[in-house]
Amino acid sequence: MSDLFSQPEKPRQSNLPELSVTELSLALKRTVEDAFSYVRVRGEISGFKRAASGHMYMALKDTDSVIDGVCWRGTASKLSVNPEDGLEVVVTGKLTTYPGRSKYQIVIESMELAGEGALLKLLEERKRKLAAEGLFAPERKRDIPFLPEVIGVVTSPTGAVIRDIMHRLADRFPRHVLLWPVVVQGDAAAEQVARAIEGFNALPSGGPVPRPDVLIVARGGGSLEDLWAFNEEIVVRAAANSEIPLISAVGHETDTTLIDYAADRRAPTPTAAAEMAVPVRTDLIAMVRDLDRRALGAMTRQLQSHARDVEGLGRGLPRPDSLLQVASQRLDDFTERLALGWQSGFKERSQRLALAGSRLRSPREVLDFKAERLAGLADRLGLALNQSRQRSEARYEHSRLGERLEAAGTRLLQDRTDRLEQMGFRLENLSYRSVLSRGYAVVQDDEGKLVSKAEALEYGDSISIKFQDGDVDAMVGVESFASAVTAKRQPQPKRPEKKQAEPKKAEAKKPKPKSDDRQGELL
Repeated sequence: MSDLFSQPEKPRQSNLPELSVTELSLALKRTVEDAFSYVRVRGEISGFKRAASGHMYMALKDTDSVIDGVCWRGTASKLSVNPEDGLEVVVTGKLTTYPGRSKYQIVIESMELAGEGALLKLLEERKRKLAAEGLFAPERKRDIPFLPEVIGVVTSPTGAVIRDIMHRLADRFPRHVLLWPVVVQGDAAAEQVARAIEGFNALPSGGPVPRPDVLIVARGGGSLEDLWAFNEEIVVRAAANSEIPLISAVGHETDTTLIDYAADRRAPTPTAAAEMAVPVRTDLIAMVRDLDRRALGAMTRQLQSHARDVEGLGRGLPRPDSLLQVASQRLDDFTERLALGWQSGFKERSQRLALAGSRLRSPREVLDFKAERLAGLADRLGLALNQSRQRSEARYEHSRLGERLEAAGTRLLQDRTDRLEQMGFRLENLSYRSVLSRGYAVVQDDEGKLVSKAEALEYGDSISIKFQDGDVDAMVGVESFASAVTAKRQPQPKRPEKKQAEPKKAEAKKPKPKSDDRQGELL
């Protein structure tokens, strides 16, 4: 009994602190960030995507492992490499955890390509992509102006490139040059070059800053990494979309970048770009002088020829005073005719107006006429209403007569049907076919005529005998039915042989004589 009322045993207390899931996740986050606050990781980008917020998410993988990576919006705009799937890169950042999924990831602060081979591979893939979009198509290329007024140059303001361009322009043909200073190497170079091209195109015509007629994007030689800014997609698209003709002069003759394919002209060096932009001034002066001399000679000869033509045509023209005299006389004639015509026209229109006024009726007469017509229409309307009411009453009576007419027609149709059946029965009784069923037959000659007497037939005639169940063709075997009747009473002498007549019907068969003396040779 003491066991039943004993108290239950209390669970053992543990001296480990109880942590919530959030507290444990925060502790892990601090531990990972403290231990791996700065790391460099090399791997291949996979599953890259850019969120609407501007953040970039991706995974870095090698042959055995995968780690998630994130690049915040503020850092993403400063990356020197545009992330793409399949690109092998080296990223720098710190490790952290994402408590929402219990995963660890690297927060990327910088990114660079892993080796020159990767650069060349990326360059080829980007080239194929942009070419497929038509940015390198020959039909997009525009002609460079022969003699531009303003030349825009996009390059570094401190390098030797701008000095070479200015020196060559001064030697050939001095022009107004606008320099847009940019850095031509490093992480910010691509964005600055693209903005410079877009900025020159955004200048309005006739504004305070003159709009260039041609652009030169120039840089000296260097390695593939040094010239990489001119392979970026943002620079290539800016060059392809430029409304101002653009000359690309990046590197030396052996250096090739993607901007060379998108530009309207490619120069092997910056100096060659200046030579493409302007012609030689002394050659133009000599050419202009020669053209001026030729134009002056041609104009002199043309003026002399026109003078001779005018002189010859002038001899055939009449004197001006004679032309004026004829015109003055014609004007006087028209003036006199106009005065007479105006007076007669005014008189005629006055008469027409008076006649039209006499035909008009006073408003009182018109109102009286309309009132009488309205009264007549009212009377006609009342009469029409009475007639309509009478027709409605008569239509009701007609509907009752229609019922009686329908019943009478039904009775008449039944009576006619009974009479028709009786007449058909009587006609069937009077038909000769009912007689045939009682053993009689109908005889017809070869023309289908009815034969009612024996003397109407002769020896050899073809006949048709109609029985109840069909017709039989036959031929008369004695000279007449009268002689056949006599032959029954007297012994029949032996008839001499006689050539039998041909039957009238070719298909009729010759009947065989019978041995019955009472019938003779009729059938």
